[in-house]
Amino acid sequence: MSVAVPVLVRPGVPRVNLMPKAEIERRERAKLMRRWLWGALGALLLSAVIVAGAVVLSWFAQQRLAAEQAETTQLISELAALSDVSAALSTESDLDVFRYEAMGSDFAWEPVIGQVQASLPAGVTLTGFDLITGGIPQTDDPTAELGLVGSLTLASPNAIDIGQTVRSVRGLEIVWDADGRLLSTDQQLSGVYTYQLEVAFNQTIYSGDYAEGDE
Repeated sequence: MSVAVPVLVRPGVPRVNLMPKAEIERRERAKLMRRWLWGALGALLLSAVIVAGAVVLSWFAQQRLAAEQAETTQLISELAALSDVSAALSTESDLDVFRYEAMGSDFAWEPVIGQVQASLPAGVTLTGFDLITGGIPQTDDPTAELGLVGSLTLASPNAIDIGQTVRSVRGLEIVWDADGRLLSTDQQLSGVYTYQLEVAFNQTIYSGDYAEGDE
């Protein structure tokens, strides 16, 4: 058999919202307007911060640009101050090239004649020559390029073996090629045999004192 438990019920105070519906809507609208206002103010503040940041960055960029321009101006001034030096160096280079082209075929005549004279038979003397110089060196092998070419006039009180003489001259390191012939026999009149020696020297005879790039 169940027993009923009594429930204590405390009577409440009845509440009735007597505020008109129009007032409630007005308050809602006011609250919404405040939210929109704060949102607009926040957006405006954020925009102001962004603009201020852009202005600051632009200022720093302008300062950096001004510094770079000042440095460029200084470098241009320094280069202008060095223009005379640059012109002098250019002139010196041009003169070096001109000297090389003019004196690249320079050689000492005495050693050349000394070697030729030493290769001739005893009693034979060099009495004349007609030679023209060759061009400036074009390769690193002076034995492969023509340095001096022409004829030598030889005189001897006795007849000589011109073939052997030519071979002796050809054997010289400074000679590229050689050939010879008897010009005249004036033994009865002047006691002299005259020979002409055609000879081509290589560029080992060049002194190299004015080689390109040398000081």
